[in-house]
Amino acid sequence: MKIGNFDLDGLRTYIIAELSANHGGKIEIAKQSIQAAKEAGADAVKLQTYTADTLTLDSDKEDFIIKGGTLWDGKKLYNLYKEAYLPWEWHEELFTYARKIGIGIFSSPFDKSAVDFLEQFNPSAYKVASFEITDYELIRYTASKGRPMIISTGIATIGEIQDAVDICRSEGNEDIVLLKCTSAYPAPLEEANLKTIPNLSETFGVISGFSDHTMGITAPVAAVTLGAKVIEKHFILDKSIGGPDADFSLDKKEFAQMVKAVRDTEKLLGKVDYSMSEKKKKSRQFSRSLYIAEDIKAGETVTEKNVRSVRPGYGLHPKFLKDILGKKAKASFNKGTPIKLDMFE
Repeated sequence: MKIGNFDLDGLRTYIIAELSANHGGKIEIAKQSIQAAKEAGADAVKLQTYTADTLTLDSDKEDFIIKGGTLWDGKKLYNLYKEAYLPWEWHEELFTYARKIGIGIFSSPFDKSAVDFLEQFNPSAYKVASFEITDYELIRYTASKGRPMIISTGIATIGEIQDAVDICRSEGNEDIVLLKCTSAYPAPLEEANLKTIPNLSETFGVISGFSDHTMGITAPVAAVTLGAKVIEKHFILDKSIGGPDADFSLDKKEFAQMVKAVRDTEKLLGKVDYSMSEKKKKSRQFSRSLYIAEDIKAGETVTEKNVRSVRPGYGLHPKFLKDILGKKAKASFNKGTPIKLDMFE
């Protein structure tokens, strides 16, 4: 499966810098953020395409006031999304700029009109946000465009995840990535449950990854060791910009540290390999082998006293020790002589 030119079947992890609301209401900050994400090593930057009116209702009723121990408790949903909104008129310039500097770019549409709007930019994928996984018609319509679908599973039941996958497949779209996600901002480490990542892949027959809202970079690195092929992390040019997502976003330096840690982890993981590389062969000189441990005269019997398994590895393999014990030396051999099978009879 590919997202743009990136092959998810390779050894590298696809790293997404989530811009979200971290643009400070200025397109120049958004562009500088894309440039900084590229320099920090991100493979792609992700936008969010919505308006306050496409996400919620402008209502003062209790249902529309945020509560529950979030960073935004007491705010009206409509006002939060109005603050976080990335103007649609910026999209063309941001898509053009990202492609000019060589970083992938796509977005999360939050309703059908956003999908229709984004299609003109030929995005490399679509991302379905955690809270939209229950909007089956949005998933169906988005999947029908035939682009890779990246779906966060933060608030979904296992049945709803299956429904989302089935809907994509019913539209002929098999390019599906499911992201383990804890929909808390920031997310406590003990609620990350990263062992779900390989289970997502096994259960639903898709590529799996991790959308991270924890603080720091430990969780994404751990996710890669468990098979995450996609990592999404909120990115901010400078935390002084502020905004709804600033507290749990990484700045350029932190994001670059995360990318390096992920790339180092990929090298450490490598692949299943039992072959004898040149380095392995060279290192075998320090392995054990059979040597004359005490001077042996011609005709003398081989014992565990005069033949031993020791380092280095230039002599006979230790597995042949039992085969030569009790045999007679054909000639005299000095201590330290590497053993060969034809030395005894």
